[in-house]
Amino acid sequence: MHWASIRRKYSTLLARLMLFAACAIVGVATGCSEQPATTFQGYVEGEFVLVASPLAGELHKLAVHRGEQVAAGAPLFILNQEKEKAAAAAARQEVQRATSHLEDLRKGGRPSELRAIEAQLRQARAAADLAEKEFARRQKLLKNGDVAVEEFDRASAALDQKRAEITRLQAQLETMRLGARTDVIRAGEAELAGAEARLTQAEWALAQKAPRAQQHALVFDTLYEPGEFVRAGYPIVSLLPPGNIVIRFFVPEPLLGHLQVGQPLSVEFDGGDTPLPATISFISPQAEYTPPVIYSRDTRSKLVFLVEAHPAAKVAVQLHPGQPVDVHLGAPP
Repeated sequence: MHWASIRRKYSTLLARLMLFAACAIVGVATGCSEQPATTFQGYVEGEFVLVASPLAGELHKLAVHRGEQVAAGAPLFILNQEKEKAAAAAARQEVQRATSHLEDLRKGGRPSELRAIEAQLRQARAAADLAEKEFARRQKLLKNGDVAVEEFDRASAALDQKRAEITRLQAQLETMRLGARTDVIRAGEAELAGAEARLTQAEWALAQKAPRAQQHALVFDTLYEPGEFVRAGYPIVSLLPPGNIVIRFFVPEPLLGHLQVGQPLSVEFDGGDTPLPATISFISPQAEYTPPVIYSRDTRSKLVFLVEAHPAAKVAVQLHPGQPVDVHLGAPP
């Protein structure tokens, strides 16, 4: 179903409502109604919630049907999600890899690596002890003239080399125990944050292919069938929550000052056993009907103003868009 057919479907309902509104305006403005001044003819209108996906795709499943009531959180429809599922799975793996890499950077070297360096350090210390003894022996022989200076110098250089090796291994062991450098850890944290952001985006796209009802509502219409391709932003399901049912009626200008937002009303409709409670939610600041004459005290009574009221949520489901109603000032008895 395309936008043209959708517009035709809803324009028919709108045309009926406008025709009824015109009749109500004429009746009130001309004073032809025999009803008392505290009773007005009106009609019910629905402010529909058109549910669409921001992503295009083939309609895989339609989870609701016209005329049924859906609870908040209930699934409405599912578009093909293969691409989004694959992207979300890849993003989860990327987050796991980045998390493992960051943990590895923070904890430093592995236990086996630390043990290997500790063993090398013990070996270097033993070699240094041996080199120190050899140096002392050569030094004593040099004083007695029993060894050449070259041999003494070689023993001294060997001792210095062993001591330098101990210093190097100690520094390496300390570095591995501390973990990676601060800047490297920050880079790992940034990598993890980027992976988590991509996962959030992938999960959002996956959820957009399977929207759920935001509140309890009536499924007024379904606009596509499974297997049809739906373009991005095109509505698939039309919902009518109880809070979106509005009663509209028109009030003559002389009575406008007696109305205010929040004022209680009672609403009667054909087949209803008792009047329904409603509350004024909007009073138009602009006249809906203006005769082509200069205003005077006589002609001002022909001006009417649109008034909207919301019925109580628990009784709103008894009303239907396009239904004529009688509106009385004051709460039901």
